[in-house]
Amino acid sequence: MYLHLGGDEIVNIKDIVAIMDIEKTTLSPLTREFLKMAEEEGFIKTIIDGEIPKSFIVAYKNGMQVIYLSPLSVTTLYRRYKKLEMLRRQAIG
Repeated sequence: MYLHLGGDEIVNIKDIVAIMDIEKTTLSPLTREFLKMAEEEGFIKTIIDGEIPKSFIVAYKNGMQVIYLSPLSVTTLYRRYKKLEMLRRQAIG
């Protein structure tokens, strides 16, 4: 199953490592340093240019770590995930 992160970006749920609130987590100097290093190394992908990101998603795509900056809130992404999980359970049975 795939989670829509905003824009044209989808990621397999199995490949997601973390979904983080950008405003809350960037209060930490460690998180800011992590994101800075990821940007310098080219691992950051902005989903919609010009929009302020509300969350970042750490995932693997084609065996490479990618950090997506999403305009969607953690709450919205979590609701989408729960909906997918409910549909998966219904399909099983």
